[in-house]
Amino acid sequence: MQTIYLDAADLKDKAQVHQALKLLLDLPDYYGMNADALHDCLSERREPVSLYVAHAEHSPAADTLDVIRAVVEDLGGKVTFA
Repeated sequence: MQTIYLDAADLKDKAQVHQALKLLLDLPDYYGMNADALHDCLSERREPVSLYVAHAEHSPAADTLDVIRAVVEDLGGKVTFA
């Protein structure tokens, strides 16, 4: 399982969350920067993702992070908010 650490302290909106995920997960250039595209890209992987999100509770992008959690967990991954 690939483990990714995401510091949400400076993530202000949905676009920044998806940009960070694109970089951290090495998502392809055609990644659509939304939950459906994330689901599609992650479902192509052999192993699920483990995502550790620091400062999630106080992030202005908390709603987007909740959606990301649902996507990752739907695909058998694990998300920890700290």
